[in-house]
Amino acid sequence: MAIRQLSETLINQIAAGEVIERPASAAKELIENALDAGATRIEIATSGGGKALLRVSDNGSGMDAADLELAVRRHCTSKLSDTLEDIRTLGFRGEALPSIGSVARLSIASRRRDSAGGHEIAVNAGKIAHLRPAAANPGTIVEVRDLFFATPARLKFLKSEKAEAGAITEIVKRMAIAFPAVRFVLSGTDRTTLEFPATGDDHLARMAQVLGKEFRDNAIALDAVREEISLTGFAGVPTFNRGNSAHQYAFVNGRPVQDKLILSAIRGAYAETIPSGRHPVAVLSITLDPALVDVNVHPAKSDVRFRDPGLVRGLIVGAVREALARDGSRAATTGASDMLRSFRPGFQPYTPRPQTAWSAETSPSRPYQPATGFGERPQASFDGLSMPTARAEQQFSPQPAAPDTTARYPLGAARAQIHANYIVAQTEDGLVIVDQHAAHERLVFEAMRKALHSKRLASQVLLIPEIIDIPEEDCDRLMQHAAELSELGLAIERFGPGAIAVRETPAMLGEVDAHGLIRQLADEIAEWDTASGLSAKLEYVAATMACHGSVRSGRRLRPEEMNALLREMEVTPGSGQCNHGRPTYIELKLSDIERLFGRS
Repeated sequence: MAIRQLSETLINQIAAGEVIERPASAAKELIENALDAGATRIEIATSGGGKALLRVSDNGSGMDAADLELAVRRHCTSKLSDTLEDIRTLGFRGEALPSIGSVARLSIASRRRDSAGGHEIAVNAGKIAHLRPAAANPGTIVEVRDLFFATPARLKFLKSEKAEAGAITEIVKRMAIAFPAVRFVLSGTDRTTLEFPATGDDHLARMAQVLGKEFRDNAIALDAVREEISLTGFAGVPTFNRGNSAHQYAFVNGRPVQDKLILSAIRGAYAETIPSGRHPVAVLSITLDPALVDVNVHPAKSDVRFRDPGLVRGLIVGAVREALARDGSRAATTGASDMLRSFRPGFQPYTPRPQTAWSAETSPSRPYQPATGFGERPQASFDGLSMPTARAEQQFSPQPAAPDTTARYPLGAARAQIHANYIVAQTEDGLVIVDQHAAHERLVFEAMRKALHSKRLASQVLLIPEIIDIPEEDCDRLMQHAAELSELGLAIERFGPGAIAVRETPAMLGEVDAHGLIRQLADEIAEWDTASGLSAKLEYVAATMACHGSVRSGRRLRPEEMNALLREMEVTPGSGQCNHGRPTYIELKLSDIERLFGRS
């Protein structure tokens, strides 16, 4: 078969298969062109999920007649010099407009600010129409109609109009976060109008517009530099998480990317702080020399390649973990909101009572005496319980209580323990409810993690070794890592072909369920053991051991024990969530309590 030169139209259609995968891809390319043109206002209109209509209007620098004629031809661009090592614009390939024009009906109207009039050019399935004068405001309007009508096979692979419209919305959100000084408006017959007013240099305000105002209250600022790479942005506290990773945004030199390395680093930074199946909320912006990153990996420009990926990953993990250690122990503000919502369904609206003579029997202020539950007989069973004292000055310090006692202790003073599992503490402006098991589990884990990097953990010798019967293959796995386990204070020996003898346990755990601990460790090692050995997974082992040795639910604590737990939580990194990512405490402000009672 003879080799022949493909037509220009077919070449553009092939290129469009890589550059323009769906309406959202076209929207991304057109918005990038508007931003590169210096626009401060960008309006996007869609119809039919972007398949019937996609219009992008901007107030950028605009184009003259000569620029318009070149803009619809392949590999024509004003953004690229003679090298790919210094790319400082979002677009640079010169493929977007001709690719769109080859598979759709494309029209571009543009006018420079210093020009008396504008011009318009059209491309219909790759055929370029003659340039003609047109009335236009300064800037550019790009209109795409009947996307993929020239390649109908592509239409079969598109999703529903609602799904395609949602993908365009996501593109606009990412661009809006990256450029807070630009006003974005997204409208159309297939959606509700979405507007992001410009916020100038206030990036957090723009993030609140996109991610919701709750993100502002639950975000921790990031600002780190390593060698020639800087990282800024905001990371949500671990207890402020979502069911998918759609709320993770990454930018490299201002370019929105969905890079696997960055997403993996975010997961690593939040390891052991978020429950399985949940995902953190984060906005990361990486700035580095353009020569140190390759943005020309794929025509869609959503993937990048770093010259030193290990350095970038280490920067992200280190910066996020440092921020979480510094300020991540606080509980998410959404916890109080969820608590308030759980209370409201049980409330009944107030109904004015008719004006009648007062009597003790009918007064709404009479003592409440239901038939069961709060009567004298049911309450008699609580007489034998030792209730915590409310005298905080005896619990904190023998010194006289200072006026700012509650201010010095963010988690306040323990007032009660309910259901032998939850500590109720009074703070300066509200109350805190602490899950004693989850909180102590985190404290033990952090102590073990710290000891891992300094010395062997102290152990306690069992008077009578615990013998645990487990399958022979599990015994083999455990004994392969007996030395590493010994560093954690867990001394084990082989006791026959299918049994393990536990001779020492970590002293900080106190009384340990050795049977449960050994069996769970065996299961975990079987699941993720690799040739690199257990040393790379010691923190997972420490988390498992901490869970088995923490204060159990159902144990009654003395007031001094409860306050000691609160004080230690205040100085321990990551104490806002347990090793499994669940919150360790919920804070309820006094204003929230007053709203429950209708006092505000």
